[in-house]
Amino acid sequence: METDTDTISSRISPTCPPETQRVLTAAWSHDLTAVKKLLDTPGRASVQDPTTGETPLHAAIRACGPAPEAEGGEEEEEGLADLEAAKKVVYELLLWGGIWNDVDDRNETPGCVARRLGRGELYNLCVEAGVRAEMLFGLMGGYEELESVDGEDEEEDEEGEGGVEVVDMDVENPEMVVVGEDGEEAPELVGGEVNGKGGSVETVPAEGEEGLEAEQEEEEEDVEEPRFKRPKEDTEADVNFEAYLRSKLTYTDGKLVDDDGNGVMMAWETDIMRRSVNALLPGKQPGKRILNIGFGMGIIDTMFAETQPAVHHVIEAHPGVWEHISSPGSKFGSAWEESAPKPGAFKIHKGKWQEVCQQLVLQGQTYDAIYFDTFGEDYSQLRMFFTELIPSLLDGQGRFGFFNGLGADRAICYDVYTKVAELHLTDAGLDVDWDVIDVDMSHLAEAGKGEWEGVKRRYWTLDKYRLPTCTFLG
Repeated sequence: METDTDTISSRISPTCPPETQRVLTAAWSHDLTAVKKLLDTPGRASVQDPTTGETPLHAAIRACGPAPEAEGGEEEEEGLADLEAAKKVVYELLLWGGIWNDVDDRNETPGCVARRLGRGELYNLCVEAGVRAEMLFGLMGGYEELESVDGEDEEEDEEGEGGVEVVDMDVENPEMVVVGEDGEEAPELVGGEVNGKGGSVETVPAEGEEGLEAEQEEEEEDVEEPRFKRPKEDTEADVNFEAYLRSKLTYTDGKLVDDDGNGVMMAWETDIMRRSVNALLPGKQPGKRILNIGFGMGIIDTMFAETQPAVHHVIEAHPGVWEHISSPGSKFGSAWEESAPKPGAFKIHKGKWQEVCQQLVLQGQTYDAIYFDTFGEDYSQLRMFFTELIPSLLDGQGRFGFFNGLGADRAICYDVYTKVAELHLTDAGLDVDWDVIDVDMSHLAEAGKGEWEGVKRRYWTLDKYRLPTCTFLG
């Protein structure tokens, strides 16, 4: 829906520098010729109004206004012509350095604006740009961590069950590489572990054709140089995995939080866990071999145990969780381990999964179902798990799943990382089936209220969840 503040006078402030104002105005007018002439200096495509945070990408998309209902006639034809002009300008801006996930003063990315206005084609261009940027930077050998923010609620698009359709991209096509200048602002993606809780989903705008070589040299010289400033409303530090392991955990009714108030696991995830078990163990046949990484509150392990598995291994790194597991009344203490059909079949492995999994591989352990739900780790760790360890740990007919909270602070980030994860899973020899399920947002809609009471960050804001079930290709 367009607001009375979606006007050129409200988005390009009187104090905006003349050069920035010219680029923004040309983008708003969808004047491709003027835009091309102005993009003669590095960084011009990603300039921002100092007051509103408006970028040329924001301006080009916002100027289209809300998508009208098809009524035919000259008015519709004019709207289609303007949309085509906008697409060409957006494409050009992305080619020359427009950042797909830059935020304005309302914490909206260009894609967020396109989604709000119902401009699906422009939204898809932003998603494609995000995927290209993530894939290219991944090929360059690294990711840049971005921290969690509590994004604005976004309604799921009405086109299909999973939101706006994301058009497949060709990573070999050099013409749509997203360009980015060091130091430019970008919104941070909610990610925990890799699951959207506590940690970071990594992202960075990739350099364009002329900047790619320089970027690689720069990475070699100083890999620690920061690329983004934090969004204005988020000044808190990232949840670091090592710091998390040193933190004190508190189990309360319906949630597990660390001593900084970060939600490690919460009861609202129960339905997602139940559906994950159903997907990983169709028919819940007994006698299966199960590996779960990340015990937390024990929600999914309780469900796994009810299927009467032949092998049930759990990897947990936090000493506070070990203490909870060993406490009186725990379902997974020493008595549970001793009840196994054979020695070692039921076991809590204490330590980091990166180390424990190597031991399991050496032991020749394989599993029918593997689930991954850790905390405070970034996406690169999940990618490493399914690239380097799944081939050795998962039975040829087995199934793998993970808590998919990648970029779950806003729809565009979730769409980008769904596609990125799918591409990386395919590269690892895995096929992924996405089951789109509803999330009851009645108690999750507001930060600090409902399920989020007492929790510092709202790591989930979407009303749809894409549940992944992975199997080997072929």
